[in-house]
Amino acid sequence: MNVQVHAKDVTLNSNTRAHIESAIESFTKYSLDITSVNVHVAAEKKGVSIEFDIHIAHAQPVIISQSDDNLDAAIDIAIDRATKALRRLHDRVVSHSNGSVKDLETLDS
Repeated sequence: MNVQVHAKDVTLNSNTRAHIESAIESFTKYSLDITSVNVHVAAEKKGVSIEFDIHIAHAQPVIISQSDDNLDAAIDIAIDRATKALRRLHDRVVSHSNGSVKDLETLDS
């Protein structure tokens, strides 16, 4: 998995960067084939914005954008939203692959 964290007009300290990277590592628990994650943090007129761009093999990319006055709050909300989106995608993938027709038992009458 390729992880890139970009900061524009914002300085990320090591704790914040480690928090983002540990959250990205926790995304692997959904057993999705995540190829790359790009995180963009930028300053705005009022607060900061953060964007998670998560590329998954054989699926559409998941893009989460969040703006807030506080950097830590924006990061936490974006991580929660990305986790929810990945969990829902995982549930969709698992529920659609419950089994094949060959696995069904035949009813003898």
